[in-house]
Amino acid sequence: MDVRRAAERYPGGDPATGIESRHAFSFGPHYDPGNLRFGAVIACNEERLAPGAGFDEHPHSHTEIVTWVVDGELTHRDSAGHRTVVRRGDVQRLSSAGGVRHVERNDGAAPLTFVQMWLAPVRPGGEPSYEVVRGIADSTPYAVPEAAAMLHVRRLTAGERTAVPDGAYVYVHVVRGDVRVADAELGAGDSARIADAKDLDASAVTDAELLVWEMAG
Repeated sequence: MDVRRAAERYPGGDPATGIESRHAFSFGPHYDPGNLRFGAVIACNEERLAPGAGFDEHPHSHTEIVTWVVDGELTHRDSAGHRTVVRRGDVQRLSSAGGVRHVERNDGAAPLTFVQMWLAPVRPGGEPSYEVVRGIADSTPYAVPEAAAMLHVRRLTAGERTAVPDGAYVYVHVVRGDVRVADAELGAGDSARIADAKDLDASAVTDAELLVWEMAG
């Protein structure tokens, strides 16, 4: 298990325009050949947008883009004609496939925080697709078959335990709170990259929220 701390993330964004980013993997000018991906995950970005701030229209291709809103509301628009407001507890997925352009903004009055995870598809190309699952439950894993991956959302009260899925690759991201995975205590923004995960669990030191990716080899 490889633990990465929130303080080790690469800073990004444009604070002068209200955009603050923290990248868990090699990203943009922060090129690190030893930190390009884990399993299918190639990016796990923590994004903070001030009211009125956002990312202007930009392209993506050959990437599964999964977004989890932590606080606030995210306005999404894309070149396929989708326009959606994504809220806390919703899972958004944009399958960029052969190519798509999108805009992400905070059009609300409150600050926006979201976690955006990029996954490499098993096969590149195809037609873009988009969906939002409203208020996803802890007991309902979210499948991304294009990347041979499954997202598990875990919301825990202090003292509660939950099983970490077995898998060739398991990526745990702590959204909020403190948890213990195996012998490591993780706080908000920390992550654990677990190879050949088996018979592990996570216990909440405080009330906590986790995003757990289960990936095939």
